[in-house]
Amino acid sequence: MSLEKELQKRSNGVCELCGSTEHVSPFLVEPKNSSDSVDHAYICSTCQEQINDKEKMDANHWRCLNDSMWNENPAVQVLAWRMLSRLKSEGWPQDLLDMLYLDEDTQAWAEATGEGVDESDKVIHKDSNGAILSNGDSVVLTKDLNVKGANFTAKRGTAVRNITLVHDNPEHIEGRVNGQHIVILSKFVKKNS
Repeated sequence: MSLEKELQKRSNGVCELCGSTEHVSPFLVEPKNSSDSVDHAYICSTCQEQINDKEKMDANHWRCLNDSMWNENPAVQVLAWRMLSRLKSEGWPQDLLDMLYLDEDTQAWAEATGEGVDESDKVIHKDSNGAILSNGDSVVLTKDLNVKGANFTAKRGTAVRNITLVHDNPEHIEGRVNGQHIVILSKFVKKNS
């Protein structure tokens, strides 16, 4: 069964956050990067737009989380927690956050992007020039790197696309080089513009 059909069946064809039936599609919940349905939520374009662009946030739209935060799917729970955390200055989201219980793995997933963490406590990944890196960025190696355990050298100038940030270490990123998934020190990469 395709990912979209699996999510449609799980959600009865409605947005798992707000219940809308219009423009609903799969949404990968970062930092996961699989095609497994448990790593996705089935959400509408309005929810997706507000999740991706904090400038377009409408706090009243997210009152729907009062119901959807109880969804049994961890991806939906993670999105609910992140949006409630983002909106907690409104007052009412803090009450919902106080009621929301996430198991240890789901809580770690929810916190992996830094949402809900004070700015001073956030882990920020920077390249060799001090540019801030994000999940999905493309970088170029600035030095030849011996890849331990894979018996090859990743050459300077090699492009690494769609990187993943190591959420608890600002000096490490992950990516694919020569078909191998490797950990790279962020001080040896330069962000592609």
